[in-house]
Amino acid sequence: MGRLSLRPCRGAHEYSLLVEIWRSAVDATHDFLTDGDRDAIESALPAEYFPQVQLTVADLDGVPVGFAGTDGGSLEMLFVDAAARGQGIGTLLLDDALDCHGIRWVDVNEQNVQAVAFYRRRGFTVTGRDDLDDAGRPYPVLHMSWTGSL
Repeated sequence: MGRLSLRPCRGAHEYSLLVEIWRSAVDATHDFLTDGDRDAIESALPAEYFPQVQLTVADLDGVPVGFAGTDGGSLEMLFVDAAARGQGIGTLLLDDALDCHGIRWVDVNEQNVQAVAFYRRRGFTVTGRDDLDDAGRPYPVLHMSWTGSL
């Protein structure tokens, strides 16, 4: 593996790269989404979602391969390009969110079993569940709280 580093997002001009990473990650892990819902979420990322969070970008040899978005004590998003999965990038982003951004909560699509397992392995437990996602779509969401220690 090459040199992996984290940095703040450099601004809206980077959003198109982050959308590409998001799409790659979602295509690999969110097979439960309809094409229409995936496209609607994707189109909302730059204008609605990204500006609402503090974005941290993971670079591998200077190329963005993942990102996390935090807001207060919540991890709002964490995505790793499908081609870069399994190299510790998600763990590095999560550790940074815990250590540097003080996150203690994350909401995860229940149908994304890989993500649920990822967070459980890292000290999160399910504390609640909603039948619908935050936009009212039929994708159950698990509310998870961090119970680990730093």
